[in-house]
Amino acid sequence: MNSKEFSLIIEALRKDKRCSYMDAVVLYCEENEIDPSTVGSMINKSLKEKIKIEAQELNLLKDKSKSGKLPI
Repeated sequence: MNSKEFSLIIEALRKDKRCSYMDAVVLYCEENEIDPSTVGSMINKSLKEKIKIEAQELNLLKDKSKSGKLPI
């Protein structure tokens, strides 16, 4: 399976289950008995960006645009 196919599967799973991208990846891994640490190479740039945005919205990642500088 290539990264494009994996991305399409995750997108479909996300819509069907109405869950986040991160949850869809974990759910896919559980259903197919795959270790989640091994799917990193199958996540393409588009899917990675969507996961990053979700993580920033949930405050799991720092927002680099807000790097601690005070507005002037």
